[in-house]
Amino acid sequence: MTRIPKRVALLLPFTLLVACASMPRGADREPDHQGGGDPLLAQAGIPHVVVAEAFLTPMTPKDNVDSPALWVGPDGKPLLLATAKATGRLMTYDGETGAALAAVGREGKGAGEFDRPNGIFTIDDLVFVVERDNRRVQVLRAPEMTPLGSFGQDALQQPYGIWLRRDGQGRYDVLVTDAYMQGEDANGNEILPPLSQLDRRLRRYRVEVGSAALHAQWVGNVGDVSAEGAIRIPESVWGDPAQDRLMIAEEDTRTGTRVREYDMSGRYRGRDVGAEYFKAQAEGIALWQCADGSGYWITTDQFKDRSLFHLWDRRSLTHVGAFAGQVVANTDGVWLHQGATARFPEGVFFAVHDDMGVGAFDWRDIAKALGLPRCPQ
Repeated sequence: MTRIPKRVALLLPFTLLVACASMPRGADREPDHQGGGDPLLAQAGIPHVVVAEAFLTPMTPKDNVDSPALWVGPDGKPLLLATAKATGRLMTYDGETGAALAAVGREGKGAGEFDRPNGIFTIDDLVFVVERDNRRVQVLRAPEMTPLGSFGQDALQQPYGIWLRRDGQGRYDVLVTDAYMQGEDANGNEILPPLSQLDRRLRRYRVEVGSAALHAQWVGNVGDVSAEGAIRIPESVWGDPAQDRLMIAEEDTRTGTRVREYDMSGRYRGRDVGAEYFKAQAEGIALWQCADGSGYWITTDQFKDRSLFHLWDRRSLTHVGAFAGQVVANTDGVWLHQGATARFPEGVFFAVHDDMGVGAFDWRDIAKALGLPRCPQ
């Protein structure tokens, strides 16, 4: 297996300085960016193992990379996609090596154009892209990335994350997080709405995709308004219909960052995950699932120096362990692919690295480091 060259790690401090100097201001600020010092894993004292990255994609600080997703073509070749918030396009990479391929789209408001793309989700031959500043979800058909249409622009205010599933009737049940706010304070920080107005933190749509177009219907909102269950700052969301479970990352560090458990209909279950473990900020979520109902949730703690990935038992939500890479840091979005590829026969986990690119972790390395058994046959 090819590992990260030592010179990459040695160049990292310089790369981070370039990233900071290149990062746009103003429009790049998000509700979870409240200033203050950046928490460091090196100072957190949290037990974890280290798993070496299988590869890192080329680093492109100007793009402000946010979230990854993998699409595998009929020929079995994996295409790694990632949203580029600052440049309004989709980055593409070889899913086996991380080599850069041609970017998709450009900044704009038309079909095939993007304005502040954040969340991304692939399913079948479709790519769903959430655009914060176009206030919509755009759908493309892979591998040509043909625009099929968009939805949500009549209601979404500040969308970020996305999760979806087939509904069994040829359509898709789509959930989109919406971090709408109430203006800004004197320091430029966005103001949280009152609890009574947090009932629309997730928007639910029923989407039907035809050969050349799509039809989307809004079917309801999700959001608890109690002090215990309300999501102040949402972004990452992932569902587990088999366990009737919806996991939503609460990114607000002022009230306590963690992952909240809802049921699939959108009711808060009264339980949070990770309040005692998250020391930086809860971010990307993924699910490793076995056919017998076992498996693991993977949640991200966004430390600036190296991201920490916690694993939780799929059924009980008890803590299983945690790992960090040698390089990957400051992670926003993640993506887990359980299928086999030529290089990753037992799956691969992708994590964005410091707004500049994507790191890949071979699932075999994760499982070995944490002593995870294979799915029962």
